[in-house]
Amino acid sequence: MLIKQLTVGQVQTNCYIAGCETTHEGVVIDPGDEAERILAEVKKMGLTIKYILNTHAHFDHIMANGPMVKATGAPLAIHPLELPLLHAKGGAAMFGLSAPSSPEPDIMLAEGDTISFGQYNFQVLFTPGHTVGHVSFYEPTAGVIFDGDVLFAQGIGRTDFPGGNHKTLLTSIYEKLMVLPDETVVYSGHGPVTTIGDERASNPWL
Repeated sequence: MLIKQLTVGQVQTNCYIAGCETTHEGVVIDPGDEAERILAEVKKMGLTIKYILNTHAHFDHIMANGPMVKATGAPLAIHPLELPLLHAKGGAAMFGLSAPSSPEPDIMLAEGDTISFGQYNFQVLFTPGHTVGHVSFYEPTAGVIFDGDVLFAQGIGRTDFPGGNHKTLLTSIYEKLMVLPDETVVYSGHGPVTTIGDERASNPWL
């Protein structure tokens, strides 16, 4: 799998472009800002974007939804429980920030759904706790998971925002992420890449 990590916006959020080496189809995960930069990388990678995917609707993960959808024509996908947050522009006003409105999603994600591009198939995992409708995208063949703000290298997602719940977050981590193989590479919404095995062994929050 082709994977490009771009750290974008004021909160230094990781946006990911994932693509198939064979078909050159791809997806963009959490376009948080800097749409022109993301699109330039998509062009450089030679990809046709099939989906724009949001793990959740906090402003730093959705601010470039509009221009990305407009430029690519790709459908936008998110979990329906995130719609109130999406409509509230990701809660940017809570931080004294302004954010553009996101387009309405075309696809409502649910646990067990499959998002396919090229030879790859993302399994949608429902991983609430950071927000009420947070999802993660797991590709077992490539051994990767894009988990938004659930599990970080040596950290876990915040639960002090509206809709957050610490117990629910830990349940998501233990029941959905920690059951994956140790070698699974974790691409998080903030910070460096890690693996399930490394976090199982040394994450102080677990």
